[in-house]
Amino acid sequence: MKLGFWAAVAGCVVLLAQPASAQVKIGILNDQSGVYADYGGKYSLEAARMAIEDFGGEVLGQKVELVTADHQNKPDLAVAIARRWYDTEGVDMITELTTSSVALAVQELSKEKKKIDIVVGAATSRITGDACTPYSFHWAYDTRALAVGTGGALVKAGGDTWFFLTADYAFGYALEKDTTDIVTQNGGKVVGSVRVPLNSSDFSSFLLQAQSSKAKIVGLANAGLDTTNSIKQAAEFGIVKGGQKLAGLLMTISEVNGLGLDAAQGLVLTEGFYWDHDDRSRAFSERFFKRTGHMPSMIHAGTYSATLSYLKAVKAAGTKDSDAVAKKLKELPVDDAFAKGKVLANGRMVHDMYLFEVKKPSESKKPWDYYKLISTVPGDQAFFTAKESGCPLTK
Repeated sequence: MKLGFWAAVAGCVVLLAQPASAQVKIGILNDQSGVYADYGGKYSLEAARMAIEDFGGEVLGQKVELVTADHQNKPDLAVAIARRWYDTEGVDMITELTTSSVALAVQELSKEKKKIDIVVGAATSRITGDACTPYSFHWAYDTRALAVGTGGALVKAGGDTWFFLTADYAFGYALEKDTTDIVTQNGGKVVGSVRVPLNSSDFSSFLLQAQSSKAKIVGLANAGLDTTNSIKQAAEFGIVKGGQKLAGLLMTISEVNGLGLDAAQGLVLTEGFYWDHDDRSRAFSERFFKRTGHMPSMIHAGTYSATLSYLKAVKAAGTKDSDAVAKKLKELPVDDAFAKGKVLANGRMVHDMYLFEVKKPSESKKPWDYYKLISTVPGDQAFFTAKESGCPLTK
């Protein structure tokens, strides 16, 4: 193992609070410097901090401590950090976990250590499917819910031929597979796909393949800066002007804000949260905006909810014991600024998802006024049931 690797492990772990009496530790492990830095990053960290404050800062008479690290989208680095947190720093729960390859790797370690992990930022439905564990949970969304929302809507609207630009790792594969299943179930056809390395700067060869496929829909099975860069470069090739439509299969308000309404207008996307949805989401989001200068996405609001739900479960269990806490997480309803929902036996938190269209600049009446609601996808339609998921715990 190279020395630089361990230096990175040591260097990226930052303790945010160090009260001597702190007994309950929560870790935010995500991408803070790379392609997903705005997608989750420091904003998810602030959301977790808000949840701890709103809960009162302590549970079972013990202060709650928050630690954080940047996993740089590297599963081996993430596992090394998580192992250190569990073995030597007394971390009780890890959450956020952007990047599916990272989430799956940390989830296996958490199973070994009998520690709770709640995935928010990673997408693959395998997290509560074949890779599920007694201690793993998945909160804000997954590839199945995105496929049902965006994929299903576009096929029904006539987008019956698809070509995918797919991120070349676990998340991209799962998003392409789950969307393909929905497309074909609705009578559509996938005419091709191409795998694109994470954090690519040049999408030209991939976009040319999509263009020459003549598919009605070019499905972007990527996220973060990869999505915004592929959309910008698609405009340079005249893909939309040529009659094809782009489907941002995983887009949040952070990416829409990065693109701007001129570039993003007309895009159809699925999120599990919108800041302007109702009074409760607006109140939370305005508090979040005052702290960050940024409206929360489903990842940020989902991290708030996951952190708050964990603390509620610890309180209800009367202990930090992972088996007891996991049992309470599956028993307690979720009812907070993010969503109303329930946790299934496989750890999947089920809640409504929303299909949005990005507004034209002329339709936007105030800052961050980006979305028009097309339809609500009920949670029991958006997500697999525990039995359908393939989770061995539910067989």
